[in-house]
Amino acid sequence: MKKRITSLLVVLSVFLGWSQEEQPSDSIPETYILIEGDSIFQTSVPLEEVYIFSKLEFDSYKDKLRYYVLRRKTTKVYPYAKLAADRLVELNDSLVNIKKKSKRKKYTKKVQKYIEGEFSDELKKLTRTEGQILVKLIYRQTGKTAFALVKELRSGWRAFWYNTTAKAFKISIKEEYHPDLVHEDYLIEDILQRAFAERKLERQATALSYDYASLTNKWSKDQKQKK
Repeated sequence: MKKRITSLLVVLSVFLGWSQEEQPSDSIPETYILIEGDSIFQTSVPLEEVYIFSKLEFDSYKDKLRYYVLRRKTTKVYPYAKLAADRLVELNDSLVNIKKKSKRKKYTKKVQKYIEGEFSDELKKLTRTEGQILVKLIYRQTGKTAFALVKELRSGWRAFWYNTTAKAFKISIKEEYHPDLVHEDYLIEDILQRAFAERKLERQATALSYDYASLTNKWSKDQKQKK
């Protein structure tokens, strides 16, 4: 009797061992996650890209002062650029469904007046340099210059940009944003990325194509070569 039981155990152990090795991998239960605000279960959680920032270092007091002044001005005007980009997206999305030219014109003017009512009084208080940074950030957020936006949406944005920006600040509304070519633009990008990470500013994806980490490496090498 004992021999039969032993033989049976051996057979079972061999069978179980074989079945464990041959067990298909997809039979292993997965953990599903329900993200707040979503109705679909997921097997993973998408994470935002995280940057590790180096300590701010400056070659001179003048460079340090320049950076902090630029930071104050950039953080001041960025919300306006973000708001303008948000409204532009809303405008374009709505215009797709408006076929009649007269109605499109009417709706565009309505949006323009709404935007002016939101922050035109604040824009008039900006300095010339703050206004120029704003124009650059508009390009960052929309991929278009303020001049192009005026030309594209002439009926609605012409008065807004000419009256509260170009005329008030005497700046170029054709200014673009190139952090890969212009050092000051890179400094602005650095300021934005640090502010996003610290949640001092609400992040909004740029309409342009560049990598902040690559920009940092590029400008760090350039600065070292100049020394």
